[in-house]
Amino acid sequence: MRYQRCTRCIMDTVADPNITFDAEGHCQYCNHAIAQINTTTYFPNEEGKRRLDTILPQIKADGKGKPYDCIMGISGGLNSSYLAYLGYKWGLRILAFHVDDGYDTEISKENIRKLCEKGNIELRIITPDQCQYDALTHAYMEAGVPNLAIPQDNILFASLYREVVATKIPYFLSGGNFALECILQRGNTHGSMDLTNLRDIQKKFGTEPIDKLHFISSYKKYLMKKTGRLKELRLLNYIDYNRDRAFHELSDFCGFEYYGRKHLENILTAFIQLYWLPRKFKTDKRTSHLSSMIVSGQMTREQALKELEEPLYDEKMMDGYISIIKGRLGFSDADFDRIMNAPAHQHTDYKTDRLDAILRKILQ
Repeated sequence: MRYQRCTRCIMDTVADPNITFDAEGHCQYCNHAIAQINTTTYFPNEEGKRRLDTILPQIKADGKGKPYDCIMGISGGLNSSYLAYLGYKWGLRILAFHVDDGYDTEISKENIRKLCEKGNIELRIITPDQCQYDALTHAYMEAGVPNLAIPQDNILFASLYREVVATKIPYFLSGGNFALECILQRGNTHGSMDLTNLRDIQKKFGTEPIDKLHFISSYKKYLMKKTGRLKELRLLNYIDYNRDRAFHELSDFCGFEYYGRKHLENILTAFIQLYWLPRKFKTDKRTSHLSSMIVSGQMTREQALKELEEPLYDEKMMDGYISIIKGRLGFSDADFDRIMNAPAHQHTDYKTDRLDAILRKILQ
């Protein structure tokens, strides 16, 4: 295959071998994303303000007589932290959840603490059973699949949705957004709510039961949304969401510290993004992250290409992260090398729920 890179963003045939280009050399990713600005998804203008002016009073009105107006997950990363900060500014009473899987960086822990204290946000910590959680993550590495973060992501969503049901508070604020995530490569990934896939991987490679862990399927989420018990809101799509400005505002508000690029607030996700995916799947997620910022006008293509030339990680830092992961998951040096050198697999090499892919498109 002839190598080609988009002439507008920086997506290329390495990021997605099935990428297509128009006559001007623009890829389908940025063409699709740009078509959503001021039309269907992203409104960084007066239309966005108008939508917020309608939504926020409704959230508060529906929250009367309840201890909270809305629920959200908070990771210590930028998107959820900035959304929580905005919620505080908007006068929303937020119940926040965080999954402490034992891989949080110290910066992340402090960011969460300082933000919730300054914003008067109630925070509840979810701590999965460590033995079963580690065994499931171990199984995912043995399976050799791209998305090692599925157990963490699914447990968070399951906890949030259980609380939605228990409290009868339907509003779930999602940090998902267009500005920093409008381009997400389609290869080397899989939905976090495909329980058929999760259970097959656990059955084939697991060493512990998973009866103490709570999960949710796409079908259950679909039913909750269909019946009105869950109203997922992506409010960051109704503002001019700028990464650097958001960091500065959070720093001024509560001393929020920069943790270095997207998804690096957690040791396991940092390992996945910077080491597992590039080494095992030849996938550098910076390509799609930076392309999103080009589309949303936060950097030029030239700036993105320059950033892409920087080293993926600090060697000493990554050695420390890998040592922590080996220790937690019970891998010897030989075990780890064996897994890294074994053939890569896709999630579709194991059983999958055919309905899951359909429902994920509906739920987007």
